[in-house]
Amino acid sequence: MRAGDLDRVIEIQRRTTGLDLYGTVIDTWATFATMRAKLMQFVIDDREAQRGQTTDAVITFRTRWLDGLTLEHRVVYQGNTYTIRNLKELGRRIGFDIICERSGP
Repeated sequence: MRAGDLDRVIEIQRRTTGLDLYGTVIDTWATFATMRAKLMQFVIDDREAQRGQTTDAVITFRTRWLDGLTLEHRVVYQGNTYTIRNLKELGRRIGFDIICERSGP
């Protein structure tokens, strides 16, 4: 993996808990890592699903190895949040192909 190919910046976030102003426990997202990545594939799929016509944005990033990265994390790229759907290990702890699906509006 060449450093010059990693031309995008992504943020990996993990779910944490915190307290709101009234002392109620709420789920929040905290930064786990900010790293360089290569945009491998960006696919927009229009299809009719059970909930009607949907548009899914699936994106694949190639990054260096990051200890502790799991499907419980999420990716933030250009202000959009993506749910991690699959992690493919490259070599023996060399890197990851992170396959994400856009979540939220």
